[in-house]
Amino acid sequence: MTAKFIIAAALVAMALGRPEDTPGYDYSAPSSNAKYDFNYAVKDDYSSNDFGHQEDRDGYGAQGSYYVLLPDGRLQKVTYSVNGDSGFVAEVSYEGEAQYPAEQPSYKPTPSYA
Repeated sequence: MTAKFIIAAALVAMALGRPEDTPGYDYSAPSSNAKYDFNYAVKDDYSSNDFGHQEDRDGYGAQGSYYVLLPDGRLQKVTYSVNGDSGFVAEVSYEGEAQYPAEQPSYKPTPSYA
C-alpha cells in the first residue's frame, strides 16, 4: 500500500512541477539557413593517395564535387547538386585509361636457420 502511495505521489509531483509554458522546438522550419563552403585536397605520392572534396551550401541548396585517384590509374570525378527536396543529383566521370600492370612476384625472403 505504501509503495503505491509513493508512486502516485511522485507522479502527481512531476505533473504539478512541469511548467506549461516551456518553449518547445519546431522541427518543421530551421531557425537559420545554413550557409558554408569548404574544400580539401590530399595528394601523397608515397602512398599514391590523391583525393579531394569541395562543397558550397546556401539554405536548402548545395553543390559540390569530389574526386579520387583509383587504383587502376583513372581519376573519378563526381559533381553533384541538391536543391531542397529534389534529392541528390550526381554526374560521374572518369579521366584516363585503366591500367593493369603485369603481376609482379612478391618478395619472399629465404628462411635461414641458425
